[in-house]
Amino acid sequence: MVKKELLEQKIGEVIGLEIAAQKSVQELMSKGLLKSEHEKKLMPMKEEANKQQQEMEDLINEIAEDEGFNLRNINSVSEETAQKAAKMMETYLGQDPDTQEALEFLCLAEGAEVTHYEVLSSITKEVKSRKFGNKVRGILKEEQNHLETCTKLAKQNISKE
Repeated sequence: MVKKELLEQKIGEVIGLEIAAQKSVQELMSKGLLKSEHEKKLMPMKEEANKQQQEMEDLINEIAEDEGFNLRNINSVSEETAQKAAKMMETYLGQDPDTQEALEFLCLAEGAEVTHYEVLSSITKEVKSRKFGNKVRGILKEEQNHLETCTKLAKQNISKE
């Protein structure tokens, strides 16, 4: 049986990664590291990350009492995860980043989201709410599509260099 604290941690991590995904795209755009054709593909992903974050937060708030979740712990982990991801982006991009590095960082970030949702999906049976498992699996499919999109953009960009 998975401990409640571990489940809360994993939930917080996926929410934090959704927050980080939105901030990453926004920051890369504001730094001029993404071309207009990249922005056209990435803006819908950013909007979807916002929707996924909101859906997860709403669902957790809805089932928290029945499941015995500590919302403060979940929120703390999500904030910490978002901060760690921002620091990772700063480190990865370094002083003089280019478009290729920006796109490859987004691939890394999407890969992290896929992995975290896969792990969370593997322990959803510990949550009584069927709605929770369905939501996690649905978001996982969307995240797999995001990773595929980022990978295609990075491959297309390098072939034009």
